[in-house]
Amino acid sequence: MRAITISEPGGPDVLQVTEEPTPDIAPDEVLVTVHAAGVNRADLLQRQGFYDPPAGATLIPGLEVSGTIAELGSEVTGWKVGDRVAALLSGGGYAESVPVPAGQLLPVPDSLDLTEAAGLPEVLSTVHSNIVGNANIQTGEWLLVHGGGSGIGTAAIQVAKHLGVKIVVTVGSKRKAEFCRSLGADAVINYRDEDFVERVHEICVRPDGSTGADVILDIIGAKYLKSNVKALGTDGRLVIIGMQGGAKAELSIATLMQPRKSVAGTTLRARPKEQKIAIVTEVAAQLWPAVISGDICPIVHETLPLSEASKAHTALEEGANIGKVLLIVDESAQATKSAQSV
Repeated sequence: MRAITISEPGGPDVLQVTEEPTPDIAPDEVLVTVHAAGVNRADLLQRQGFYDPPAGATLIPGLEVSGTIAELGSEVTGWKVGDRVAALLSGGGYAESVPVPAGQLLPVPDSLDLTEAAGLPEVLSTVHSNIVGNANIQTGEWLLVHGGGSGIGTAAIQVAKHLGVKIVVTVGSKRKAEFCRSLGADAVINYRDEDFVERVHEICVRPDGSTGADVILDIIGAKYLKSNVKALGTDGRLVIIGMQGGAKAELSIATLMQPRKSVAGTTLRARPKEQKIAIVTEVAAQLWPAVISGDICPIVHETLPLSEASKAHTALEEGANIGKVLLIVDESAQATKSAQSV
């Protein structure tokens, strides 16, 4: 099978198309013929040599795909060959075939474009597991999400609206601000022009008159740690899921104790299979009906053929994208699409 492999740690040019053995499947897995694969920042970190796959996982990058089931493991029930699916992976998505634990599959209805479906498993699993599972967000609370125009950000806006949560996002351009508002964000802060801590306390006013975000979903890390804690209200919860702004920062514990603020850091890829299956099960129950109805939609910035994976990585690094960048693995089924006008 064709796959993208990493010749050595480095820039996008180290991604190359190679011929790899078609993987075998375990009894509890299915083999998916990949139609499209989502591109995530974790893939960029892996390419750069900063984010190794979990033990036992393939070195082929790619954490989410869409496609059709080609083969069933002996213990798999409830699925059949030919089913259209989207899947959360530990790796291997940048390839023509990938083995997937059956519990990490989501059904793709005929109403949902199979290409676009590849942009949902990772972001929905990340958003839901962190704001609901880790932060226990409640209806009516305020959620702050950094990077509102990203795949995570555009998904978080829609999930927040679905859950009855009020959401404010930070962005770096007028174009992204306008799109986030059109998607349903209650407020948008341009971090280049405004102090997001000050603005959050102006925007996020609670029923008792106190201010600050109830939950913050952060992709920046160290650079924003102190500011994020300041932006939280009493009993606020900060969940860090990325380190684009570094990994080390100092924080006074006193700033957490009296106002009962908490800080947690999580990753999705490194979780054991059982936890991933539990998360996908929650997404299937709580969010997938809204995907099927169209209330939650994939936001796709650009699609590129698998052979142009380096361009996809460059697009994500440049940061101009709104929503997801996807790789079309089945290049015979669909020619390269130009960026959507978002």
